[in-house]
Amino acid sequence: MAEDPKDAERWEAVEEATELLAEERYNEALAELKKALDRDPKNAYAYYYTGVAMFEVGEMEPARDAYRAALTVAPRHLGARVALSHVLRKIGDYKAAIREGLVALEQAPTDGDAIYAVGMAYYSRGELGEAERYLSAFLATRPEFEIKVEVEALIARIREERRPEAANDTDGEDEDD
Repeated sequence: MAEDPKDAERWEAVEEATELLAEERYNEALAELKKALDRDPKNAYAYYYTGVAMFEVGEMEPARDAYRAALTVAPRHLGARVALSHVLRKIGDYKAAIREGLVALEQAPTDGDAIYAVGMAYYSRGELGEAERYLSAFLATRPEFEIKVEVEALIARIREERRPEAANDTDGEDEDD
């Protein structure tokens, strides 16, 4: 299948910015992305990477807005959808985070990043059963070692929190003493 020339042009417009992002030069990347968007306000890549840069500098609301803009011009941009789920979770909008993650899963049911986003959103919302279910499914996608270990520890913590004995044991001492 032939590559879409407009898509290739849009990708080319953000290549310098992606290199700056990789070098953690976020302000310079943002300046390049703004130029790309000034030239083409329908460049989903530019919106997406603007979201990435804003996330990296801790600006969650602008990151959210950039990911939403990417989805406005490219509704099936899976990376933007998953990233939006994470940002919404970080700003405390758990219901919307779950919703966006589930939309991503409808689009790509076996995508590990989407499964992880949903699991983390459920965990943040305090829905431990659903969190465990999605995070266990995430482990089945065979993630990289570091994230695998982190998620295994989180699942162990969830299981501990869900144990009925943990809720009843307030002082931690054995009653038979």
